[in-house]
Amino acid sequence: MKLYDGWKIILGLIVFVGFFTLPIWLNLSSAQSKVKPQLVYPKDAMQCVENKDYMNHYHMDLLNFWRDSVVRMNVRYIVRNGTVLTHNGEKLEMSLTLACLKCHSNKEQFCDQCHNYLDVKPYCWDCHVQPKGGLK
Repeated sequence: MKLYDGWKIILGLIVFVGFFTLPIWLNLSSAQSKVKPQLVYPKDAMQCVENKDYMNHYHMDLLNFWRDSVVRMNVRYIVRNGTVLTHNGEKLEMSLTLACLKCHSNKEQFCDQCHNYLDVKPYCWDCHVQPKGGLK
């Protein structure tokens, strides 16, 4: 058996493999090595509502839980081990602006660094009003 159109078949296979692997080649050629952001943690801040590892990975889940608790169940304050958490004598509310931003007030140095590094677009400020004077 003789392969009369062998060069056409081989060329077709090369073109197919090229198109099939094109996304991989484009990703490899455009990939940039990014330096992992170094977050600036507040020095005089109280202990966070959760540990650092939990907050790094699950802060959005916590914020969604807070939203649901406040809106659907009218639970407003952060409770840990049966007691309401306080900061400078004030009860801490389940709120991005009234709890988290008391310590992490510099959005560009804290929130935006990781979100830009991971290329995520959080929708926090679609609903929340930024504090008066804007974030630092």
